[in-house]
Amino acid sequence: MTGIAAVGMVVGEGALAPGAAQSAPAVGYGRTVSVAPGISYRSFTVTASHGLTRGHLVVADLSNPHVKVDLLTPGAVAARAKVTAMADALDAVAAVNGDFFNISETQHPGVEATGASSGPAVASGRPLKAAVPDGQRFGPTLPPGTTARDVIGVDSARTGRLDRLTLEGTVDTGRGGLRLAGLNQYALPVDGVGAFTAKWGSASRARAVCGTDTARGAPCTKDTYEVTVRRGRVVGTSAEPGKGPVPVGTFVLVGREKGAHALSALRPGDRAGLAYRLRARRGPLEFAVGGMPVLRARTPLNGLDDRTAATRTGAGIGGHGHRLYLIALNGSAENDAGLTLAELARLMRDMGADDAVNLDGGGSSTLATRGPGDQGVVVRNRPPGTFERAVPNGIGVFVRR
Repeated sequence: MTGIAAVGMVVGEGALAPGAAQSAPAVGYGRTVSVAPGISYRSFTVTASHGLTRGHLVVADLSNPHVKVDLLTPGAVAARAKVTAMADALDAVAAVNGDFFNISETQHPGVEATGASSGPAVASGRPLKAAVPDGQRFGPTLPPGTTARDVIGVDSARTGRLDRLTLEGTVDTGRGGLRLAGLNQYALPVDGVGAFTAKWGSASRARAVCGTDTARGAPCTKDTYEVTVRRGRVVGTSAEPGKGPVPVGTFVLVGREKGAHALSALRPGDRAGLAYRLRARRGPLEFAVGGMPVLRARTPLNGLDDRTAATRTGAGIGGHGHRLYLIALNGSAENDAGLTLAELARLMRDMGADDAVNLDGGGSSTLATRGPGDQGVVVRNRPPGTFERAVPNGIGVFVRR
């Protein structure tokens, strides 16, 4: 790649903000490559507190009617696939990995890791899952005032923003409604009732009753109950969560503590209905993925770690909601310089983002684009021979035909 742009000058389609902070990382940029009309790719180098690292940037013009952004999934919430496989399956021309996820269960021996993401997810306007309790999420410590319910998303007017998705739902038992506290998520709030639909997949639901709202590693509760509902009628009950696919037209309710006691009143043949939505603060989103906010209104959030560097993936919104920035760094968190969270926020601001989130990093960091003559997307940020990790979701950029 050739050509260098200094901080404070034009970067891709967006201009850097004047008066950037002196502590902003020193950045050099390669030439811009057009992926498709309204979608560009370029490499960059960053010299920051821990040294030199390389990264990759995709910029998408959301105001272009031929550009679309949506969630990449492997076909189920509790499943994982490579970013390249998910992108190619849906014909995306650019993609990055998404949210942090339930990658291991060393604290709960014998309990299956689900692979499900921590935050909410919306694909093509349909809610797939809600957020786990803050204390149950994976990833860096949340900055003050943020939550696992925070997302980056795009609405039906093709305007991107940071927002917060809160689950609102009820289980109508015919004897009164029960508040729904979870939707297709690997961890339920203490005393809660959660629903698992066909979108969950076939993974065990046992993880849902482990940990507490403040401690992910707390023991699994034994005070549980599960109810299976098909076409509006209870067809099965169990004293503990089960596993296996949930058929279309069926949903499974899992309760813990007080939620378990409430579900235990249901018997086969009883009526039961389910209604839910993910309520956004600023109106419905067509696409959303969980992310940890690091930048709002061009200001890095208070409390961001400015000591620990790692390989990062980030997503940002600029241009009054009409420009999407996706970045991923080269290397591994263990062996390369990387960026701190505070440096990531400043970098995304200086690239043109007004608001930005930190996505899953380290071995998950993947950015891929489709170049001229490529049959599918190609990973841009992996050195030769590096393993591409399977992840639960990603951000896909598409060309509308």
